[in-house]
Amino acid sequence: MGNGLDLGMDAARLTARLVDVPSVSRDERALADLIEEALRAVPGLRVDRDGDAVVARTALGRAERVVLAGHIDTVPVADNVPSRLDGAGLLWGCGTSDMKAGVAVQLRLAATLTAPNRDLTYVFYDAEEIAAEFNGLKRLVERHPDWLAGDFAVLLEPTGNRVDGGCQGTLRVQVRTTGRRAHSARSWLGDNAIHKAAPILARLAAYEPRRVEIDGLVYPEGLNAVLIEGGHAGNVIPDSCAVTVNYRFSPDQSEAEALERVRGVFDGFEVVLADSAPGALPGLSHPAAAAFVAAIGTAPAAKEAWTDVARFSALGIPAVNYGPGDPTLAHTREENVAVAAVLEAEEKLRRWLTG
Repeated sequence: MGNGLDLGMDAARLTARLVDVPSVSRDERALADLIEEALRAVPGLRVDRDGDAVVARTALGRAERVVLAGHIDTVPVADNVPSRLDGAGLLWGCGTSDMKAGVAVQLRLAATLTAPNRDLTYVFYDAEEIAAEFNGLKRLVERHPDWLAGDFAVLLEPTGNRVDGGCQGTLRVQVRTTGRRAHSARSWLGDNAIHKAAPILARLAAYEPRRVEIDGLVYPEGLNAVLIEGGHAGNVIPDSCAVTVNYRFSPDQSEAEALERVRGVFDGFEVVLADSAPGALPGLSHPAAAAFVAAIGTAPAAKEAWTDVARFSALGIPAVNYGPGDPTLAHTREENVAVAAVLEAEEKLRRWLTG
């Protein structure tokens, strides 16, 4: 296929090909073009595009539709492109784990599943790794929700080939203090706003995070200071200070309930919401989810992070995370994926969709 994508490659070789096309967030056009071109050559797929997001759908009249989704962007390259395969069967390179291996599996299934037991929608979207305002899946939800319609969704984020149900919600707030500015040589004339932040840190240190069980999965929460801002110069008593706090909360809470919990922890302080995103319930009781877990054959776990499954959940579509790759290697210079894991993920999904 020349410089295009050869979907006849096995999923591991296709992963390497995808990695060798750099697609840092907001610069995904070249890879999106290749994906669109390859999918338009597959019989029986309707292919649509919005910006650098590509959606391909079957129309076989099946009783159920499954959405397989993955982002095509990566974090900035860290001297780890082009890809390389070592003697231990590890493929190294930016995006190998997060998540071009998952995208390669999607493309292989799109090209080779001619008679799946469910109708399928394949979503390849841009700008997942940066601010939510640019997220391609968010854009599709807003502009083309009909393209995403389905009964169940699998986000092929790296999970080590286990099923991770739902995801945590996340919010960030600023907890602020104020004081009076003065010369540090006459500090008694001022009121130090940074010193007044000490009780905020003490409450964080004393806070006992919840561990919430939902559908047999345990979601650990976390409430942590992630940034402190304050001060003007080395000889000035500061008159303001802000502690940015990140709350990773269980999906049993709404964003509003999570914010109220945080306000309760910092009662007496000014608390200003910076941003938030809802969690997603695991949805493992849905028949398609149960069949999927059975096909994968490993015990599911709670997703200890926020992922785009929350966007599917907001559409009323139960969704899980499942994909090859170690999530702890994502965004690292040492990012890699095992060839065997990529092939296993493709085979298990194929078995589920044809069995």
